[in-house]
Amino acid sequence: MRLSLKSLILVFTLTAGAIASAFAADTTGYPKRPVTIIVTMAPGGSTDIVGRLLAQRLAESFGQPFIVENRPGAGGNIGSQVVARAPHDGYTLMVQLSSTQVINPSLYAKPGFDPIKDFEPITTIVKVPYVLVVPPSSPLHSVKDLLNAAKAKPMQYGSAGNGTPNHLLAEMLATMEGLKLEHVPYKGAAFATTATASGEVPFSFGAVPTVMGQVKGNMVRPIGISSIERSPALPDVPPIADTVPGFSGDAWVGLFAPAGTPKDIIEKIYAEVLKVLRTTDLKEKLTAQGATVSTLTPAQFSALIKDDLVQWAKIVKSSGATVN
Repeated sequence: MRLSLKSLILVFTLTAGAIASAFAADTTGYPKRPVTIIVTMAPGGSTDIVGRLLAQRLAESFGQPFIVENRPGAGGNIGSQVVARAPHDGYTLMVQLSSTQVINPSLYAKPGFDPIKDFEPITTIVKVPYVLVVPPSSPLHSVKDLLNAAKAKPMQYGSAGNGTPNHLLAEMLATMEGLKLEHVPYKGAAFATTATASGEVPFSFGAVPTVMGQVKGNMVRPIGISSIERSPALPDVPPIADTVPGFSGDAWVGLFAPAGTPKDIIEKIYAEVLKVLRTTDLKEKLTAQGATVSTLTPAQFSALIKDDLVQWAKIVKSSGATVN
């Protein structure tokens, strides 16, 4: 039996419509199988801890396993590339540190992903401020003291490595205040903090979760924090912005899906994350990590990423930092 062209078009249209309807119906029951959350940093770090706490609660809430898979490497670029190429069906998600998403595109010649086109932002999970620390014996007791000393004589500072937020925050301070600073990169944040504690360098920036132990142990003394408001983890430490208006450089940890993931799945995940992050015990666990719960909507998160990309591109350019 031969079909006319009109009949073929009608059959194709009905078939396509049926497939689309079936797919739409399928998303309403999401998730129907285990979900993989790729954490782009190594196990044991603050990003990994946040990802695992969230995965555990989402598994309990959705009734399906949320399995954390660490894919570190190249400052988070490796894991980002994996997620960018994953099926956009909601069964691969990514917990990402802001430095990978908004600094690496300016820092690396070829990061291997597009921070805007390759991902659907779902929500921020936490904000993580950085704290400016000095040796416990330092005569510098405030950000103003440090600025005065650095303007009188060029000063060194330690960082976790070339192009890291620790490095770029110091460069931001130098640019905003016209300071002459000498960068001393170390092989990781812990080494930079240790060098500061011993007086090998006069100051460094460290993420609050990373330096909290040394602060509590009086190994380093905090004199300023990168957030515009005081951190609940270090309530006695004033914002650097109190002395340098406009200074702001919090990190964030966010949840993403591959680009093209259906909007109803994005909205469903966002609603569930919002619910679990409002529970008192989870908020307390995250606060204990030196983080503050933050749940921007997908639209707000998207706007934040675009703003951060512009801000950090300027700082990377002024610092001259590059990674091949």
